[in-house]
Amino acid sequence: MPTEPETDYDPELGRKFIFVTGGVMSGLGKGITAASTGRLLKNAGFDVTAVKIDPYLNVDAGTMNPFQHGEVYVLKDGGEVDLDLGNYERFLDIDMTFDHNVTTGKTYQHVIEKERAGDYLGRTVQIIPHITDDIKRRIREAAEGNDVCIIEVGGTVGDIEGMPYLEALRQFAHEEDEDDILFTHVTLVPYSKNGEQKTKPTQHSVKELRSIGLQPDILVGRCSDKLDIDTREKIALFCDVPTEAVFSNPDVDDIYHVPLMVEEEGLDEYVMEQLDIADEALPEDERENRWRELVTQQTDGEVDVALVGKYDLEDAYMSVHEALKHAGLEKNVDVNVQWVNSEKMPDHHEERMQEADAIVVPGGFGTRGTQGKIDAIRYARENEVPYLGLCLGFQLAVIEYARNVLGLEGAHSAELDEDTPHPVIDILPEQYEIEDMGGTMRLGAHETDIEAGTLAATLYGGTSCTERHRHRYEVNPEYFDRLEDAGLKFSGRSGNRMEILELAPEDHPYFIGTQFHPEFRSRPTRASPPFVGLLEAVLGDDPHAAETEEVSH
Repeated sequence: MPTEPETDYDPELGRKFIFVTGGVMSGLGKGITAASTGRLLKNAGFDVTAVKIDPYLNVDAGTMNPFQHGEVYVLKDGGEVDLDLGNYERFLDIDMTFDHNVTTGKTYQHVIEKERAGDYLGRTVQIIPHITDDIKRRIREAAEGNDVCIIEVGGTVGDIEGMPYLEALRQFAHEEDEDDILFTHVTLVPYSKNGEQKTKPTQHSVKELRSIGLQPDILVGRCSDKLDIDTREKIALFCDVPTEAVFSNPDVDDIYHVPLMVEEEGLDEYVMEQLDIADEALPEDERENRWRELVTQQTDGEVDVALVGKYDLEDAYMSVHEALKHAGLEKNVDVNVQWVNSEKMPDHHEERMQEADAIVVPGGFGTRGTQGKIDAIRYARENEVPYLGLCLGFQLAVIEYARNVLGLEGAHSAELDEDTPHPVIDILPEQYEIEDMGGTMRLGAHETDIEAGTLAATLYGGTSCTERHRHRYEVNPEYFDRLEDAGLKFSGRSGNRMEILELAPEDHPYFIGTQFHPEFRSRPTRASPPFVGLLEAVLGDDPHAAETEEVSH
């Protein structure tokens, strides 16, 4: 097909496409299923990328409440996206861009801007073809340069918000060769009270999908156990797929075991056969096996880490949880993350924090629970409990030090207390005139210069690192010298911005904070240095003592 200039649509981009939809209910784990499939294809030697479609009207996830939608994940180019893209980066060990997240807000904004500019030459602008063509363009451009692109459609089949996307996929299937497209549908297979696996929800979900012109090639049943053979055969019969195209994805203790589970089911081999790439895959004895070795290794102990925050929801701090898990994989220990409600520190939660081996204060916004976090930081500092502060946790460590060591009464962040007499944390200069909230912070990957001979230099194995940021406020330059003279070392800087703080080894076994978010670059096969150092301090391995050598992180 020719390129259509009004939508920049180029059907020649990309190669193999796997579309993953979900039915019955949201939160089934279709993203993990898709990411696990991608992991296995990558193990087989293919270049794999992913696209996450979010049908909401937001342009990005930046203004969403973490309690409602989970954490806001930040990509290297500063894109603020759904947490599922974090799973794709971790499972596939790739760095994605904002182009890999398609939202209704982004798509409609682009089409309307083109209409306002007169690019459609007087044509009536409609869902079909203009919105659907823009969706297809975005998918193909994100897939360019890769062997396989996995596209996850957020939400549930039948949602009104998702209809333009499913129509775009229907068109997509007509425009590509049959062996270049694969539709995977993930559904719920619940148990009845008498213990029978029920297929009716799956049947209705597939019926809904077929009513809009999409026939799934693969069905994945989410259930607490593997699907019985009778269940698989019934699903195959009523949903018009071969029995060998019906797969189980039962509950597992750890999401990193899902690739092993779907591999055991033979999902990856079936996908390669259907896409006609099985002959191009590496022989099984030559495939990457490090993932399996990591996630199945026998651990030597366990570590309790107190995560001090205001959201009683793991998804709100997902990347922090995962980064701690990655560090545990590297140090061969299980990490038990204990949530500590920063709003209720005096009521039982303080006791939980005191029982922990280490303390982490993650990023966040707003005043709620702030004092509890400061109390936790003071406890960690004064009692020599290994501490890691991330973004807000870095800023609050500065505030705690200014108050309790420098004696600056009322020291605070101008974000949290406009009337503070000592704004040791103040707004970034370039933020003064900004009014819009979405996509306007200091975002994405920035390089930090690290002072040689410091804890940070030891952790990162060199004098620089590149990590991802998401903040509007920073350490006030007027207080740099006073804080450092009092013993708070700023070991990482980006120009005149303070990026890493630490205490000297004679003052504390491990006390470090980062203005950036190192958790966003942590991977199961490549744990984040500050998190590894935290566990080393707990386990009695001096994180200050490692040999420094130039490495890239």
